Amino acid sequence: MPHRSATEHAVPDEPTGDLQADLRPFMAAFPTGVSVVTTLGSDTVPHGLTCSSLASVALDPPTVVVCIRAASPTLAVLLAQGAFALNLLHERARTTSDLFASGAPDRFERVEWRLPLGAGGPHLTADAHAVADCSVVRTVGFGDHTAVFAQVDRVTVRDDPQPLLYGLRRYAPWSAASSAPLPQAARLAPPTALTNAAPEGGTRVRG
Repeated sequence: MPHRSATEHAVPDEPTGDLQADLRPFMAAFPTGVSVVTTLGSDTVPHGLTCSSLASVALDPPTVVVCIRAASPTLAVLLAQGAFALNLLHERARTTSDLFASGAPDRFERVEWRLPLGAGGPHLTADAHAVADCSVVRTVGFGDHTAVFAQVDRVTVRDDPQPLLYGLRRYAPWSAASSAPLPQAARLAPPTALTNAAPEGGTRVRG
């Protein structure tokens, strides 16, 4: 007998007309790391913003995508320069996340940063546990945001990364999440291996 979902007997919701679904509660339920995107204008003035909407796209060539509000002044400079740095914040950098989300004009005066030779943008040396220097290769505008696809030219990673996490509209430290005991099945599993041969063509982590 064909399987029938319980929702087949549910009373349908009232028509919503032209109302759009609010995506924010859904995405709030998807915890992510926190990053600050930085770039440097032609006038050598640094620009940056907090961004949690990012993902890897490909390993070869190494490519990421970040989604930025279309009206953002930082986006305009980033596109003009064609390069940026993606700073992944560590768990003690909550104030820096809030600072760069606020748009405060003096935000770079309140953090430690440097611009290494060949960097795509300022490196937040005191607040990032990893930094990727990126070159823009493509952009796609959709709605109120622009997806920026970029090739990763260089990666700098600390020896002891402790990422800052954000979800359900609050922060959480990675150290707290990683200190939770593993399930019994995971404790008995062999060491984790990374493989590129997932059935659907994606990268998969398996035990």
